[in-house]
Amino acid sequence: MNVREVCVVLYFLLFSVAYIAAKQPNIVFVLADDFGWNDVGFHGSEIKTPNLDRLSAAGVRLDNYYVQPLCTPSRNQLMTGRYQIHTGMQHQIIWPCQPYCVPLDERFLPQILQDGGYNTHMVGKWHLGMYRRDCLPTHRGFQSFFGYLTGSEDYYNHHRCSLITPLNGIRCALDLRDGEDVATRYTGQYSTELFTQRATDIIQQHQANKPLFLYVALQAVHSPIQVPEHYVAPYSFIKDKPRREYAGMVSAMDEAVGNISRTLQDTGLWNNTLFIFSTDNGGQNLAGGSNWPLRGRKWSLWEGGVRGVAFVTGPLIEQPGTVTRELIHISDWLPTIAGLAGASTNGTKPLDGFNVWDAISRGKASPRVELLHNIDPLYDEIIPCPGDNLSGAFLQESFRSSASRWISLGSRSEFNISVHAAIRYKNWKLLTGYPGCPLWFAPPSGGPVTSSTLSEPLKQVMLFNIEQDPEERVEISHQHPEIVNFLLKRLHHYQSEAEPITFPPDDPRCDPGPSGAWGPWQ
Repeated sequence: MNVREVCVVLYFLLFSVAYIAAKQPNIVFVLADDFGWNDVGFHGSEIKTPNLDRLSAAGVRLDNYYVQPLCTPSRNQLMTGRYQIHTGMQHQIIWPCQPYCVPLDERFLPQILQDGGYNTHMVGKWHLGMYRRDCLPTHRGFQSFFGYLTGSEDYYNHHRCSLITPLNGIRCALDLRDGEDVATRYTGQYSTELFTQRATDIIQQHQANKPLFLYVALQAVHSPIQVPEHYVAPYSFIKDKPRREYAGMVSAMDEAVGNISRTLQDTGLWNNTLFIFSTDNGGQNLAGGSNWPLRGRKWSLWEGGVRGVAFVTGPLIEQPGTVTRELIHISDWLPTIAGLAGASTNGTKPLDGFNVWDAISRGKASPRVELLHNIDPLYDEIIPCPGDNLSGAFLQESFRSSASRWISLGSRSEFNISVHAAIRYKNWKLLTGYPGCPLWFAPPSGGPVTSSTLSEPLKQVMLFNIEQDPEERVEISHQHPEIVNFLLKRLHHYQSEAEPITFPPDDPRCDPGPSGAWGPWQ
């Protein structure tokens, strides 16, 4: 090849790269459910995840990435780019019969992208409210939807059981929709495989003249623990039955992610696709999940509840094969994706998320230095903590010792330290009130899940250096009173601008009996 031919080839390559960069990228976002820190191969898990390992190794693993400790709050922040205190959804999740949804005046990510020229599709779990048709995915920016509206259900018959009222009792009904129509013909099909098939169908049918936004919110690996036996067979060495079957569920999910990415490659869409994988919260040890060696679990503000498994991959990544330790939160996806798409965020309410693309793709510093995990004055842990009266003893004894200590420190904060809250600033993390089950749940090794004892009694205000102590074992508030006071004032600031909590009582009109399916009733 002569010099001229080399120049022509180089020019063509440079032109191709510039053309791809100028095009709006396809965005495929896969959200796993209840996937724990210790449930992925690249964190050293005994569970095999070859597709997640391969894809993440070719992209950027997010090692300092945070989600919310529950399903609805994480999805709320993903779709709005706003903290849950700003949408009135600080408390728990949306239960099937509660008559509310994410406020209808919030502008969702798919609405932003659709206005920016994207085809927008959703497959899987919604869990952002359904009591009115206006709350459904097809009214909030998605041109198509195939999935379920509540928080959990049977993987095979796609039925959800829930208490209507003590008088009406528990009602079980179908929760599966194709668009807004009840989908009745999929009984017996395992949801991980069912949702994967729909996702790959959307990819194969997509016309490349418009960019694609595909949101795949898998049911996996949320309880109930259900999976075809052939996924479980390789894990006979795991003696703990829930963990063994959960491992099979993870393998099914890993295969699903592999099939989706492979379809993108087979159709030629991969060359201009950004592929994002994230969990929605920490793992639930009672259903086979593991966050080891992090403290806590789903429902808690400990690292085990809020530190998420995530990666970004695809040809658009400028520094592939890296791990970033920059602080990133699930609320950052909306401004980041909108920025890459060239879509306007005008019309959104003030965003709490940041555009973190330079931190992910180019290895630069994250614009985020602070993160509000949550402030929930109504917090109650509905799943008992092993060996508890932990919360009761905590509220009685540690309040007195902590309160007297803050007086001696001369704190001027007006924040109520008995409230369940947590905030992160750079390497510092402050927790107040009862953060949730405070144990370290060791991974099963031939027996049932066990937990270690507490290293020290809980306090109503606790400070940790997460960079040095990601397991939250050494409480250091007494060493840094100035940091404590600063973060308490930041909590007070956030609480002063928080919306009132929306958490209405169940509405008996939700009863799906007449229609045979869960769905809007107002």
